[in-house]
Amino acid sequence: MKATWNGAVLAESDLTVVVEGNHYFPDDSLVRGHFEPSDKQTTCFWKGVASYYDVVVDGQRNAAAAWYYPAPKSAAQQIEGHVAFWRGVQVSS
Repeated sequence: MKATWNGAVLAESDLTVVVEGNHYFPDDSLVRGHFEPSDKQTTCFWKGVASYYDVVVDGQRNAAAAWYYPAPKSAAQQIEGHVAFWRGVQVSS
């Protein structure tokens, strides 16, 4: 699987975990130069508190376009250390 935005590859891995239709990419598959921490956080009743990254490519910012669970609840342990995408990021095989 590959995640792209604005012509750049953000992550690529054969080891994604699919939860609720979203591919969660292993943290070590991210192209780190395209990610900046965001202050945004949300809460999922069964996964826990999500943190976000802004995705930055060629000076363009896609705010909070990637999310992860730094300490997921026990029902979501399989996505610990993984990142998922939305807001126009294309995920394809």
